[in-house]
Amino acid sequence: MSTSKTLICIPDISGFTKFMSETNIELSSKIIPALLNKIIYTNEIGLKVSEIEGDAILFFKHGKIPEFKSLIDQCKLFFTKFYQQLDVLLMQYVQENNIDNTPDLGLKIILHYGEHVESVQIGNRIKLIGEDVIIAHRLLKNDIEEDEYLLISKNLLDQYKDSVVSHNFGWGDLQDNKVKYRHLGEIQYSYIKVNKLLK
Repeated sequence: MSTSKTLICIPDISGFTKFMSETNIELSSKIIPALLNKIIYTNEIGLKVSEIEGDAILFFKHGKIPEFKSLIDQCKLFFTKFYQQLDVLLMQYVQENNIDNTPDLGLKIILHYGEHVESVQIGNRIKLIGEDVIIAHRLLKNDIEEDEYLLISKNLLDQYKDSVVSHNFGWGDLQDNKVKYRHLGEIQYSYIKVNKLLK
């Protein structure tokens, strides 16, 4: 068991529960894996997969974090490829099922950085444990009214110089927010809506 400074990235499909409850298992078992696979194979910055959790992927990277621009470009790529794949799948879904309405699926991404992460080998997978892993997961439950966004914890933003962040983050304005969790206290973060990110 080893402790390391770690970047955590969690792409999470929004609308997943409603989709699963309203869609037959044969169809959902095709669409959700196809979307998750698209995200996994779009990874270009050496993130490793710790877990796949139904509607989310837990990526991590120990040690030196990517340059800010590289990290944001990677997130933009995750969003772009996800929505391209979703459009293809939904078009096929509508044609094959002869329906007018389509499932309302989207994507949100949580980025966090912490020093309280331990790697545990379980089978052929690396299981991440520690307070910062809990924080990253808790940040999925926040006060943001949007369903599709990129959220970056203050812990991660603090690893970069302000000038670097403002220079490379020109496609939208980060909005600051905070949330208080039981046992964890107040966690500060910034976020940006996906529709601004993709313009």
